[in-house]
Amino acid sequence: MKRVWLSVLLGAWMLGSAAATELVVATVNNAHMLTMQRLSKHFERAHPGVRLKWVTLEEGALRQQVSRDIATRGGRFDVMTMGLLEVPVWAARGWLTPVEVDRSYDVDDLLPAIREGLSHAGRLYAAPFYGESSMTMARADLLKAAGVSLPAQPTWAQIRDLAARLHDPARGVHGICLRGRAGWGENVTLITPMVNSHGGQWFDMAWRPQLTSPPWKAAVSLYVDLLRQWGPAGAVANGYNENLALFSQGKCALWIDATVAGGYVSQPRYSKVAGRVAFAAAPVGPHAKGASWLWAWALAIPATTREPAAAQAFVRWATSRAYIELVAREEGWAAVPSGTRRSTYSRPEFQRANPHAGIEARAIASANTRDATVPKSPYVGIQFATIPEFQSIGTLVGQEIATLLVDKGGVDPVLERAQRAVERKMLESGYGAKGSPAGPGR
Repeated sequence: MKRVWLSVLLGAWMLGSAAATELVVATVNNAHMLTMQRLSKHFERAHPGVRLKWVTLEEGALRQQVSRDIATRGGRFDVMTMGLLEVPVWAARGWLTPVEVDRSYDVDDLLPAIREGLSHAGRLYAAPFYGESSMTMARADLLKAAGVSLPAQPTWAQIRDLAARLHDPARGVHGICLRGRAGWGENVTLITPMVNSHGGQWFDMAWRPQLTSPPWKAAVSLYVDLLRQWGPAGAVANGYNENLALFSQGKCALWIDATVAGGYVSQPRYSKVAGRVAFAAAPVGPHAKGASWLWAWALAIPATTREPAAAQAFVRWATSRAYIELVAREEGWAAVPSGTRRSTYSRPEFQRANPHAGIEARAIASANTRDATVPKSPYVGIQFATIPEFQSIGTLVGQEIATLLVDKGGVDPVLERAQRAVERKMLESGYGAKGSPAGPGR
């Protein structure tokens, strides 16, 4: 009898092992995603047959690997982290599976701008994990000591003046920190809203690149001047995470970047300047249109997943109201993913823990991806053009601009080189020609 029971137990163990589902999740290495990874033990407890395998990468590496895998239908990942640029483009190509939600998920609670950006043909193809716009952050104590203030809606001219006034390298404080690392999701994410607010655009209505136009020259010249004169050494290597660390350590007087940073620079356990940060809207140029970006990191399921049911369950769990409550209990309201749900902003606990919440909510609500440039444009998007070619085009232009932080060359020759390269790429892709390809944003 003893041998019989041992056989039964062994058989049950082997059956359970064989039935275990491995779900491979590709995500970016920022704080919100690392929190999700830590808390995923709660999902595994609720789904004992599922084991999560994490592939956590720096932003640029994540985009490369996810793009390669989905384009080649490699099937390496079951859940992919991606954003507003990829989702509508890849959904249109049949590369993504629609997200299945029920009444308890409360899809109507999602912020309209974020939900629309992650949809195609009226269906949700990725669920937002967190969303963001851009804003200005400044050291309130340094502003006070200098006898100046941060306007609620600063202009880029005012930002330039403040950077010069607050720059104090002898005390280890740089006047301003901005994204310098090359990439469509790096320096170009900041530069494109600057171009928009100077009256520029990526392409005119005939899909002709506009990189040598006066707005591009004015915006890029200002960007380069800010970092050359008042930015940290080696700014060309700095992306979001590096600038977050610099600002949190008290080494930047000003920082223009994602609203998601507000929760971290306000927490004493992460930031040495917590309680000494002033927040304002993203700077504007001569125009306000398209001056602040719109982005969401979202979880999507590739059509090649081998575990669609488990993938759907995980995506719903990680982007639900219940998950936000879980983060609040485990990590505090300052650490919850924001920019996704109306209900988050209605919580007094969230508002108290996130002094930037009102600025973030207003910026996301006012973002209009279909009308983000002063001249009419043929594309959808604020800090990018929602076309399949933009990843390569944006990165190419970002690489050219990044050289200005290293070799101190002139802006005009760099933009002329970028213009010619983008013209070639657009012609190769059939834009501007009769019968040019159709797709998202066209």
